Amino acid sequence: MELTEALARKFAQTALGHVAREYPNKLDHVMGGDADASTPRELHPAFFGSYDWHSCVHGWWTLLTLRRLWPEMPEAAQIDALAQTTFTDPNLAEELAYIERPDARGFERPYGWAWLLFLHHEAARHKDRAWAQRLEPLANTFVERFKTYLPILTYPITVGTHYNTAFALALTRDWADERDPDLLRLIDRWANQAFDSKSHYTGWEPGGDEFLSPVLTASLLMSKVMPRDQFEPWFDRLVVSNGWLERECHPVTVSDRSDGKIAHLDGLNLSRAWCLRGIAATLGQSESSTLLESRAKAHFDAALPHVAGDYMGEHWLASFALLAMLADQQSNLR
Repeated sequence: MELTEALARKFAQTALGHVAREYPNKLDHVMGGDADASTPRELHPAFFGSYDWHSCVHGWWTLLTLRRLWPEMPEAAQIDALAQTTFTDPNLAEELAYIERPDARGFERPYGWAWLLFLHHEAARHKDRAWAQRLEPLANTFVERFKTYLPILTYPITVGTHYNTAFALALTRDWADERDPDLLRLIDRWANQAFDSKSHYTGWEPGGDEFLSPVLTASLLMSKVMPRDQFEPWFDRLVVSNGWLERECHPVTVSDRSDGKIAHLDGLNLSRAWCLRGIAATLGQSESSTLLESRAKAHFDAALPHVAGDYMGEHWLASFALLAMLADQQSNLR
């Protein structure tokens, strides 16, 4: 699971091929009248590509991350040039105006919100460019939406798709750490209320079109929220001592990669690898770590050959492969 230059270039070429590709496109767009009928590029001058808005956002996270990690690869210059013409003040002002529409209150909640914050988090590492400064108004708007949304979200959403709460908060918490102590406290308090009492997971996983594991995304979030000495027994009660991790957590089969929903299952293999590696990094040397790392590698190896090939997966899977490969660096050791 090493990010070699060859793999970084492959991921970069894949993402460069879709972040500025307008069609096919699936809009998350509420129309209040005829005047709201517009093309993706008209609605979203920065994030019109990659089949849908959130995939374009995390496609850009992939590109900026690869530019930072492999600045000398040929694709780094292409990423820089395209970002300079994409992350302009006029483009991002239009993106902000769109999400401030009254009809856009639920736009991309919470998945796209979290990915935009994670993109901003990465952009801030590129000190030679003003990308983070230009993205900041969008980021601040989604921060305020999280602060309004979490207090009214009585129960966690634990599906394995875009509405999953724990996944969004795992990314958002990384943005909030050292940036926004109020949001950090809100996330930690909400996560503890939602998941602290959970134990002995028996959910029916996987679902046929899921790209997230409900239990592992919650576990990854709690590995960031809980001190290690509390997290380890909590995780053991949840999925280790009842045998779920060893018995059920195996790579899943993808029957038709041209079907966008079924292709989600490649993402499940990659997101499980990300969660398993992140949790293992938090636990350090423990009885569970060897199993976690072994299962992470098996899931990753099952999906990596399919990151590119069919556009239904190609427009988003590289981001999840990169999350998995960098998981041990992203974990907040406590």
